[in-house]
Amino acid sequence: MLRVAGCDPGTSSLDVLVLQDGTVVDQVRYAPEQLRADSAAPVAWLRDRGPFDLIAGPSGYGLPLIRAADCTDSQLELMSLVRPDERGSQEGVAGFSAVVRAFRDSGLPVVFLPGVIHLPTVPPHRKLNRVDLGTADKLCVAALAIDQVSNTWTREGPICVLELGTAFTAAVVVNERGEVVDGVGGTAGPLGWQSAGGWDGEAAYLLSPLRKRDLFDGGAASVADEEVRRAAFAESLVKTVAGLCGLHEPTDRFEKVVLSGRLFAAEPGFVDSLHLDTTLAPFARSQYEVMALEGLDGAWVKEAAQGAALIADGLAGGRHKPVVDALKLRKAPDTALDWLTHPRANEVRRWFGLV
Repeated sequence: MLRVAGCDPGTSSLDVLVLQDGTVVDQVRYAPEQLRADSAAPVAWLRDRGPFDLIAGPSGYGLPLIRAADCTDSQLELMSLVRPDERGSQEGVAGFSAVVRAFRDSGLPVVFLPGVIHLPTVPPHRKLNRVDLGTADKLCVAALAIDQVSNTWTREGPICVLELGTAFTAAVVVNERGEVVDGVGGTAGPLGWQSAGGWDGEAAYLLSPLRKRDLFDGGAASVADEEVRRAAFAESLVKTVAGLCGLHEPTDRFEKVVLSGRLFAAEPGFVDSLHLDTTLAPFARSQYEVMALEGLDGAWVKEAAQGAALIADGLAGGRHKPVVDALKLRKAPDTALDWLTHPRANEVRRWFGLV
């Protein structure tokens, strides 16, 4: 009997899902205010439901695959990427660091997962001067999508997983071998509901000094004009998917565009108004290949928590091992800051103990 769990530390909640031999047996959701009151609450919930073979912990921007017990304080900071002058603040990351520290110190069999930029299957030229190609939770959604479409995916071309979160929007490309080869996310990606998406450097300069919480502002929700909001969001998705589509052989379209994210439940009217099945149809093999991610049977928590549990199952040798093996998580050596080429990049790396 293989018992594992996965976590998603999203902006709107932290979700945890338990799998036993690949089947959903338990799940829970913690609101941000609950975590601020007790950052160790998810750990206590898991301890009461153990023992576990493996737990995929909340991983933020990600790390090279590492056991939580071996994770240093500097590595913990790499998962949140907060400047030294803002550490200790509850703003922006809503106590994420405290939650991760509780997992690290729990004594449970926790691992922290990579993000997209860590993966060896993403070519180096796509990593230059990038930090967020898709955080660890977006990678988990991609893993779930691979699993869910495996019965209908002919492997004649890549798929694109488009994740609409309550704060950020991200897109991840998976090739016909099940490898993640590209992605855009967060403040380098499309317009988000709360976040402005990809920043204009001039805007960043004029608004500086920026704080971490500034990265969670300026999105579609801040636009008063409904028509402008809808047009901006839809066009940002189209530009992103079209740009990714043009780069990836062997076809000039994605075999599938898989849609996921908390925004579908949080703002259903807005998402419905985007008509994504037709808006994104030119970039898929057909309109019918633009599809919503259904998720695991019996699961109601966010798709990222489901994907994290699926990854934990695969890492522990369960039935999802083929999906996880294709992702090459164990061969992810990079940090999220390795590919910065700015003359001041080493100063940033010093903040996180990398030089």
